[in-house]
Amino acid sequence: MAKGVFESATEACAAATEAQKKLVKEYTLEDRDRFIQAIRDKIMPNMELLAQMEFDETGYGRFEDKMAKNTGAVMLSQGTEAIPTNLYASDKGLTVEYYAPYGVVGAVTPVTNPAATIIGNGIGNMAAGNAVVFNAHPGAKATSAKTVELVNEAITEAGGPENLFVMVANPTLATLDEIIAYPSVRLLVGTGGPAMVKTLMTSGKKVIAAGAGNPPSIIDSSVDLKKAAEGLLGSASFDNNLLCIAEKEIFVVEDVFDEFMKEFEAAGAYVIAPEDAKKVSELCYVQLPNGEYVANKDYVGKMANKILAAAGVEIDSDPRIAVYVTDFDDPLVHTEQMMPIIPIVKAKDFEQAMEWAYIAEKGNCHSASIWSNDIDHVTEFGTLINTTIFVQNGGTMAAFGVGGSGTNAPTIATPTGEGVTGPQSFVRRRRFCMADGGNYLL
Repeated sequence: MAKGVFESATEACAAATEAQKKLVKEYTLEDRDRFIQAIRDKIMPNMELLAQMEFDETGYGRFEDKMAKNTGAVMLSQGTEAIPTNLYASDKGLTVEYYAPYGVVGAVTPVTNPAATIIGNGIGNMAAGNAVVFNAHPGAKATSAKTVELVNEAITEAGGPENLFVMVANPTLATLDEIIAYPSVRLLVGTGGPAMVKTLMTSGKKVIAAGAGNPPSIIDSSVDLKKAAEGLLGSASFDNNLLCIAEKEIFVVEDVFDEFMKEFEAAGAYVIAPEDAKKVSELCYVQLPNGEYVANKDYVGKMANKILAAAGVEIDSDPRIAVYVTDFDDPLVHTEQMMPIIPIVKAKDFEQAMEWAYIAEKGNCHSASIWSNDIDHVTEFGTLINTTIFVQNGGTMAAFGVGGSGTNAPTIATPTGEGVTGPQSFVRRRRFCMADGGNYLL
């Protein structure tokens, strides 16, 4: 059995509990940063291995994009520097507000981003002083186990405790229930869909949860259309649109619509013919008995040409993305499809584009972008859409340091409000007060 991988959830939780006690009692904050660097040094030479394992096991996305995605999780995740300390001083006394670990964290990881989620959440939690028990998605358990093994090797080779990151060899809903119920597991972190969020929220424990998103993008008439087309192509096609932050639908104002479509096609997007658009769209979603539309799991993360072929549209190329022009009421506009088939809607003006984008985002408060040089438009849309991630003149990944400034985080906690997570998300706020004028120097 690989390092950190256990047959039962109870064994995994017990091992993580012991490791966390050692971490906080025997090691310093500087040690934690040293362990984080050791993880980076260990994972980077194995990046190609993990990307290939993930691609082969899940069948999702693109190998070269997984390399970039996992690299971001390793190199741009925050360490102990992100944990704040607050001081309150007066002649009445001195109070120090600091941030302590929860202890053991139970984490659910998705099939779409297994290695990146384990590495990113693992680094953030260790910086905070926590150990983590992962209940990986069964469809990515081999990749997850290899990632856990490498991370544990890195920590122990650097002199740290064993089993700070652990997982169950064969994760199921039953093993998740065991993890949730384990006494020393005091914080739950989930990255996935609404059902997962609901399960964790009914646990009675503190939850940090990433939920669904349906990020819209607006193109207005003030922007450089060539730049917008190239930027959107790179962002919306990344890893076949698997990332929750990636743009899922595009609204373009009427007066630049035709020119934008020309630029998008010139940038490399395959434009689906009008006579084929409906059958491609209908392949990408299914309708549930309650009337809700969801992504067709058979095509999530697949190559655009494979999806087109399944719809009866044969092409002799491998475009990163396929797009089609449609109406606002197209179900795919309102569905988090997670595949490189992107609906584009023509709006009569910016106000209509903004209204439609707001409706399509469904109040998830997740991510959105706008391509505009009109600061009033940017401000108006940003205020209305109220998303955790909001990007002007760039792909949504820019907020994570890819084409912009930011840190990486695999869990964007929108339902529970933490937003882009980091070590500061996985800690408890505590206060130590030296009262009655204690330690205050006049």
